[in-house]
Amino acid sequence: MSLIKEIFTSSVGRKIAMALSAFFLMVFLLQHLTINLTSVFSEELFNELSHFMGTNPVVQFILQPVLIFGVVFHFVMGFALEIKNKKAREVSYAKNNGSANSSWFSRNMIWSGLFILFFLIFHFKDFWVPEMVYKYVQFKPSDPNRYYHEVVEMFHSPLRVGVYILAFVFLTLHLLHGFSSAFQSVGANNKYTESLKMVGKVYAILVPLGFIFIALWLHLNG
Repeated sequence: MSLIKEIFTSSVGRKIAMALSAFFLMVFLLQHLTINLTSVFSEELFNELSHFMGTNPVVQFILQPVLIFGVVFHFVMGFALEIKNKKAREVSYAKNNGSANSSWFSRNMIWSGLFILFFLIFHFKDFWVPEMVYKYVQFKPSDPNRYYHEVVEMFHSPLRVGVYILAFVFLTLHLLHGFSSAFQSVGANNKYTESLKMVGKVYAILVPLGFIFIALWLHLNG
């Protein structure tokens, strides 16, 4: 209980908890991207992987709730830290130029985070909610070959593709600061700091770009 209390009452504890949830979500993004990329190269493999993820009880009843908790925790903790930091900045900015003391990305994390949150709600409505209705409300028999065609159907809409592209642009902006910030929060300020920043920039650009590529490919070729 003392550890949980420390996380929610200590500034350092909140930052570490925020960083750990960020690491977890970044690993999930890589896994999600890896599976989705198979839709570009192999309809059969994409269906096979999606069917496994959608029917495996460990994934469905352990990893999926953990993921949802991680997403909610990250956003709640992020907004709490932003409110606290904003109060602190109101005092310091009266004496200093805020833009000279922090990057544009760090000052606008709350806005990129909010857009990503709205996108996640949109994304859940697109994919997760219909999947839950299919399996647990309509109780339809499992069809291992349905996933690819369902995704292609979703990306027929140019409006939906546009929303996805914009969301992943915001994700890039969010990650450009968030990746290195997460490592700093857990004390990774050493001789590898510059290398971590470079890895963070590569991750922040290539991972969202991969999702954008998939959305465009499915729209144009599906």
